[in-house]
Amino acid sequence: MMRRFAALLALMLTAGCAAEPVTAQATLDGQPPIVIAHRGASGERPEHTIAAYKLAIELGADYIEPDLVLTKDGTLVARHENEISETTDVANRPEFADRKTSKTIDGQKVTGWFTEDFTLAELKTLRARERLPKLRSTDYDGQYEIPTFEEILTFLAEANKGRERPVGVYPETKHPAYFASIGLPHEGPLLAMLDRFGYRGRAAPVFIQSFEVGNLKALRAKSDLPLIQLMDGEGGPADTPGTSYAAMAAPAGLTAIAAYADGIGPYKEMVIPRGALGRLGDPTNLVRDAHAAGLKVHPWTFRRENYFLPLGDKGGINPAGHGDLAAEIDAYLKTGIDGLFSDNPREAVAAAKTRAGG
Repeated sequence: MMRRFAALLALMLTAGCAAEPVTAQATLDGQPPIVIAHRGASGERPEHTIAAYKLAIELGADYIEPDLVLTKDGTLVARHENEISETTDVANRPEFADRKTSKTIDGQKVTGWFTEDFTLAELKTLRARERLPKLRSTDYDGQYEIPTFEEILTFLAEANKGRERPVGVYPETKHPAYFASIGLPHEGPLLAMLDRFGYRGRAAPVFIQSFEVGNLKALRAKSDLPLIQLMDGEGGPADTPGTSYAAMAAPAGLTAIAAYADGIGPYKEMVIPRGALGRLGDPTNLVRDAHAAGLKVHPWTFRRENYFLPLGDKGGINPAGHGDLAAEIDAYLKTGIDGLFSDNPREAVAAAKTRAGG
């Protein structure tokens, strides 16, 4: 990997890194783009912990993003996946050794420990750890527990006291068709919890997101809260065989999405692809086409480590080193995106405010 980065850096230095000028486009509603703290300030604290969400708010994020899965006893908790060996110490807990198993999730075989096989009380005995230990600090491993969605909303309500503009919440339903198939659907518990904390109507500071289609349509039938259709750079929704995200990103697909959702959350390279050497290319028409359909655009995910940055914005050959995240974000803001997901709200907020003139 180090040799690869050295070669890329040499090409960057010899070829230059100046991008073609792009005329800045407006957001859909003319408002400044929002910064969504991806799993909290997950570039600085273990993801999906109250500490990560707290730091994100302190750094100026407009929204915090909890990914939601369910426990055996039907409680919504924040984890990126229902398989939790990457983000907790479960693999080192002998009392849960017999819970390790293999399952098929969204057509893929996955082996590990799954939230739906644990009660909430059992999950609360686990502690969070850094998901990317080769790129980020592990100093906070073992300090934080898995929060419930209720605990996150309770924390957020307290954090918003006295704020003129409240920080919003941007939950994602993870593998909703799978969870529904085992008798643990997201929709009821999610909407009930949001309603309990006062998130009602289209003006509420909330977006609900999903990579699946049926889940969003079911939510639309029960609620008018803002919904976001997520899109990956390849494949398609797990619950809609034969449908590709590429087709959904075409004008006709975007028109269909507008019938049940308020925006899209595309993989960022669907907005600005990268060339063979990893340099940012020319923007696609996705933002323009989505805006024409009345959809907001919130691409994911912006991270400051060299490993994730485009060639021209890397800060060296160390994959864990930090490059010019602001430059990458600025290129995307010029396309008119309405918001962005970032692990690093400090840098993302600064870039968004600069672009907005704030």
